[in-house]
Amino acid sequence: MSQTLIVAKFGGTSVADFEAMNRSADVVLQDASTRLVVLSASAGITNLLVALAEGQQAPQRAALLDDIRRIQYAIVDRLQHPGVIRDEIDRMIDNISTLSEAASLATSNALTDELVSHGELMSSLLFVEILRERQVNAEWFDVRKVMRTDDHFGRAVPDVQVLAEQATAQLQPRIAQALVITQGFIGSESEGRTTTLGRGGSDYTAALLGEALNAARVDIWTDVPGIYTTDPRVVPTAKRIDEITFEEAAEMATFGAKVLHPATLLPAVRRGIPVFVGSSKDPAAGGTRVCNETRNPPLFRALALRRKQTLLTLHSLNMLHTFGFLAELFSILARHNVSVDLITTSEVSVALTLDTTGSTSTSASLLTQALLTELSSLCRVEVEEDLALVAIIGNELSKACGVGKEVFGVLDPFNLRMICYGASSYNLCFLVPGNDAESVVRTLHRNLFE
Repeated sequence: MSQTLIVAKFGGTSVADFEAMNRSADVVLQDASTRLVVLSASAGITNLLVALAEGQQAPQRAALLDDIRRIQYAIVDRLQHPGVIRDEIDRMIDNISTLSEAASLATSNALTDELVSHGELMSSLLFVEILRERQVNAEWFDVRKVMRTDDHFGRAVPDVQVLAEQATAQLQPRIAQALVITQGFIGSESEGRTTTLGRGGSDYTAALLGEALNAARVDIWTDVPGIYTTDPRVVPTAKRIDEITFEEAAEMATFGAKVLHPATLLPAVRRGIPVFVGSSKDPAAGGTRVCNETRNPPLFRALALRRKQTLLTLHSLNMLHTFGFLAELFSILARHNVSVDLITTSEVSVALTLDTTGSTSTSASLLTQALLTELSSLCRVEVEEDLALVAIIGNELSKACGVGKEVFGVLDPFNLRMICYGASSYNLCFLVPGNDAESVVRTLHRNLFE
């Protein structure tokens, strides 16, 4: 593909209603290099579809379907020629109705994926119509034709090789002829059944298609103009970061920054394709460029906050001068499909937090009674909930002098529950009580960035 191709992705709020879709259309049409557009479902639709997929009785089903109709018809009704597209949306909603009835009898991950995919299918059909009414040569494309995945429904893994072949064969010729609109988040497995790529899936789709078509850039349009030194809702004085490396952005995302999902960047990293993050509500406000390298990376780049953390402390005198305790502990956790996030150890105890990144589980739901019972046979177990993880993202942190004083010197008033430092040169993180989290972030931001 020519090196000028831009792949643009628009999130749910950017296609939430008629006005939002038109603002996004303005953004697309501002740059002639934008030839492939990847869309999320209209804001709110995915949650309604997930609720239907969980299996509902007839009255709840009817109410949820009405909500879906209301959101999508509000866009249809504003079109100049709504006839044809209304029939298409009606057909989709009939499909949703049939599938949700099936879900009320028996749920499955495959059925959930099939149901949930309708959000992206509808938003992309509506967006094509909005472009056509502006006399734009736009074409709707079903991404499932090229996005081949395994059959791990709910969090399917794309086959990059097949994607590259299919994108070259099916997408490249179309992009040369028209502005192509497709769906994020969804794919299909070898037998043609619909799959989804998990949380952050639309960003991932855009980066995968960018990689497959050797794009010059991937633009991620959201409701915020870029990536900030921390969440501006917590610290109104947070500053926008104009340029950030993939590593820093992935660290931020891993530790709770909502702007980008860490896995979504990998395809772009592999090809060295820069990613731009901006706001579809205010494209003139600029944004953040994520790339392989930046000039003069600072010691401290940003602060991230992850709430609802659970700390597990395991005490056993048997740990003292013995072998195999940690191996046994990790094999128990593995049997219960629990992955560890942070860990610190002493002679007779281990403290750890549970990794819930990228899954829909919470720490609390991972701590089943069966797991706690099995751990209790090995050691004394203490569980602390409602903690928050504060992460300082930076560069060469483990090699710099005075980091401890600069960070912890201002945190005297707060109780720190656990500190992890040294394993990565990109982060330093610690746990604090949940109700102190915002004060801690504000205090650190004032000290490190203002």
